[in-house]
Amino acid sequence: MMGDTGRRRRSGPRQAAWEFFGAELKNRREEADLTQAELGMRVFVSGGYIGQFEQAIRKPQLDVAQRLDHILQTDGFFERMWRKLIKDSPYADYFAAAAELEALATQICEFAPTVVPGLLQTAPYARAVTIATNPLAADEYVEEKVAARLERAHILKDATRPVYWAILHEGVLRLPVGGRATMAEQLDHIAALMRTRTVLVQVLPNEEGAHAALGGMMTLMEFEDAPPTAYAEALLSGNLLDDPALVKRVQATYDLIRAAALSPEASLALVESAAEDYRRCASTT
Repeated sequence: MMGDTGRRRRSGPRQAAWEFFGAELKNRREEADLTQAELGMRVFVSGGYIGQFEQAIRKPQLDVAQRLDHILQTDGFFERMWRKLIKDSPYADYFAAAAELEALATQICEFAPTVVPGLLQTAPYARAVTIATNPLAADEYVEEKVAARLERAHILKDATRPVYWAILHEGVLRLPVGGRATMAEQLDHIAALMRTRTVLVQVLPNEEGAHAALGGMMTLMEFEDAPPTAYAEALLSGNLLDDPALVKRVQATYDLIRAAALSPEASLALVESAAEDYRRCASTT
């Protein structure tokens, strides 16, 4: 059973809709006289995963929803509901499922080679990134995306927040997204979170560039009562990985990058120094 933390995070109308999805899955499975293990075998996931889908602890990926429809002969019901829930998400289609899991994680480890991770972004930084990727978007669209990103970061403010560990490539600190003032504010925000021990951040220095080539943006998530999951993101695309062998490989890659990163103390000094450089340059222009 999930603890109080999981139950508190799993609230709201979207979660209620996923719970309906899970209840329907259980009803249709029992009507088909299948155990969780038997259904899992037929749709190529474990029986434990079927149980997590039914409890709305974990959300299935699209291909699993499609196979559920095929095996349970539900005429596309689970695929249609899955698409509706993802469409209504404030996040990009390829990230929506990862965002759902992020709110349930007990530990999150990220590597960011180009931009500040969403959970650490300030509003001006998030706005600059959104406009850069959507230059013709209406203000309402931009503000919706910024608000959704800031809402995600609320999990770091909870008393029962997940353990959060991020590795930033030094280039993330040096790229003036949104201008010098925005970057100074952004790096001050990260430094404040580091000083209060809300998050653990390390910087991968430019001298370790080969390690940055090991992968793009990657996230590893651990859960109280579910297997770990990895998420890898590239330009306008993302892959949620829950195959144990693949997750293990992503973890190994992350460990190599972490080993090459600066210590948390040296990383904080570098973040603060970069913020001061931006602030000094902004004041002279």
